[in-house]
Amino acid sequence: MSLQVFNRLTRKKEEFVPLVEGQVKMYVCGPTVYDHAHIGHAKTYVSFDVILRYLRFSGYNVRYVQNITDVGHLLDTGEDRILKQAGKLSLEPMQVVETYTRSYFEDMDSLGIVRPDISPRASGHVPEQIEITQALIEKGYAYATPEGDVYFDVTKFPEYGKLSGRTVEESQSEREIAGSEKRHPGDFALWRHAEPEHLMKWNSPWGIGFPGWHIECTAMATKYLGETFDIHGGGLENQFPHNECEIAQSEAWTGKPFARYWLLTGSLTINGVKMSKSLGNFITIKEALGKEPTDKIKPVRPEVLRMFILTSDYASPIDFSNEALEAAEGGWERLMNAVQLARYALQNAPDNDAASGFETVLNEHRSKFIEKMDDDFNAPQAIAELQLLTREVNTLLNGEEEVGHNILKKIDDLYRELGGNVLGIIPDQLGAEGADAERLDGVIKLLIQMRAESRANKNFAQGDAIRSQLAQMGILLEDRADGTIYKFA
Repeated sequence: MSLQVFNRLTRKKEEFVPLVEGQVKMYVCGPTVYDHAHIGHAKTYVSFDVILRYLRFSGYNVRYVQNITDVGHLLDTGEDRILKQAGKLSLEPMQVVETYTRSYFEDMDSLGIVRPDISPRASGHVPEQIEITQALIEKGYAYATPEGDVYFDVTKFPEYGKLSGRTVEESQSEREIAGSEKRHPGDFALWRHAEPEHLMKWNSPWGIGFPGWHIECTAMATKYLGETFDIHGGGLENQFPHNECEIAQSEAWTGKPFARYWLLTGSLTINGVKMSKSLGNFITIKEALGKEPTDKIKPVRPEVLRMFILTSDYASPIDFSNEALEAAEGGWERLMNAVQLARYALQNAPDNDAASGFETVLNEHRSKFIEKMDDDFNAPQAIAELQLLTREVNTLLNGEEEVGHNILKKIDDLYRELGGNVLGIIPDQLGAEGADAERLDGVIKLLIQMRAESRANKNFAQGDAIRSQLAQMGILLEDRADGTIYKFA
């Protein structure tokens, strides 16, 4: 089966056919950098990370652009989010931008999210935004006011609302501006005049001001991906007004389709309630990963947070709770127990093809995994397939049959390929890496040997003490018929 995606624009599942064979151009709306990223951001960007990984796994050459919004994203009050935070912290706006941009990428790196090929900043593309705005005025789709604002006239674009399903009559501005000179309540700002005290402002044909939020994405997407590109992604909560306005201004400007496939992620709630700082249920990624202290959540490994997110379809909402996170952790540990057992067995496996018939099982599960992912990137079903594989791997490795090096290597390779490269939930290294890993492995094996000798000499207290102290350090021992192995908690 070829890759099928649910296109929000057409409201149906379609075969994915890129504009240029073998190449995919993808744009995803990035964060507004005025605070630390939260687990709602993790939901969106982990989801698109898996989409990106799977496209590349499928052989596509992907150019991935994800912007940084560092100006122009206004609150309902008309305040700029970044300016408001700058005032609160007594910082320059660009200090706020730098602080939280760095924080954002730290969080994305911690979650194993592949960095975009291009991460353009809105403030670095103001000339392009002015140029597009001027072109829209000349084409009759936009108008300037005496005050120095420029608005897009939604009544001039008959297809306005085709993504969200709203009509012009139903649509309302994302923020009503008292005393503004808009011709229609749904008209949206391409350019805003700046008051003298406004800190982030540029010269333009309409006076000193700053760009609207929506025009930023049009400028950056088309600059790096062309007037028409393959995939536009983001959160479903931005379908209206942001994505709808992007389409209107872009297609009015170029006369061509903007993005061909719209993939939008569902929202994240906490215990059934929308996440909000005012409600005290706001959880940052740093808190979730234990990098900042919190009593709201038991910190988890990055792979576990990814596992939790991927247990829900990317386009569906997901409810976060400690119980749901614990369930994801249990599922991840079942996978990792098999991975660790296979890698441990691989170290001392006989160099032969024993149990080579199991390769058929591996191929079947790989094919089914691909089938699931080809169905609109169905990560929950792909994980379920890995769990079925794990059941058979455990049966093989815990049985009486000898398993040779070759098949153990194929088992490990498959986990790395599907669970690691595609889903990002199985790490390449367990615990320490490189030379440190070799030294740690040697020390643990020495302690295992000392424990075995203590038990053989009936000094069970010392043997139990070794096991207990290793457990306190996150190293768990498992006694098996063929000896004792260890794994990291």
